[in-house]
Amino acid sequence: MNKGRLEAFSDGVIAILITIMVLELRVPHGADATTLRPMIPAFLSYVMSFVYLGIYWNNHHHLLQAVRQVNGRILWANMHLLFWLSLVPMATGWMGDSRFAAVPVALYGVVLLAAALAYTVLVRSLIAHHGRESVLASAVGKDFKGTISLVFYALAVPLSFATTWVACGLYVVVAIIWLVPDRRIERALAPRDREPA
Repeated sequence: MNKGRLEAFSDGVIAILITIMVLELRVPHGADATTLRPMIPAFLSYVMSFVYLGIYWNNHHHLLQAVRQVNGRILWANMHLLFWLSLVPMATGWMGDSRFAAVPVALYGVVLLAAALAYTVLVRSLIAHHGRESVLASAVGKDFKGTISLVFYALAVPLSFATTWVACGLYVVVAIIWLVPDRRIERALAPRDREPA
């Protein structure tokens, strides 16, 4: 099956999720800077989630550039990822509204952990379909960044009940790890891109 519909649908869902999150930010009542102070927790949670959704969109785009086709298993793996990403606005809103209370911060971590696991399932499904010798398989390799992300999320969830700021710090560290450009897939695709059409 052609991958075009999967890409277009995923792009649309992620764009809608970002739109939902920004619409949840309330317009301040008043005209001075002090009216912004109560919005700081909601704004910080929005920024973190915007960055995360941007990271997923970017990596999803790169991932699909390394494959030529999809199958039913891949379609369902992608829907599984989108399900968990669709919970990001709710978890973001609750975390911001509660001013980073323990249970909402832990739930946010559960959503991030589940999305990361779903992304791993999608990657493995794509590799299984295209083979261990495929461009994607060689580009992904051992996936240290993916593994360390899962570990940090798994640590952050229980830590949320001891200190929410450490848990949020781990979420930020994972985002920073992924903000550093990951050129594995681009490097793997470079020889293919140079081939004459």
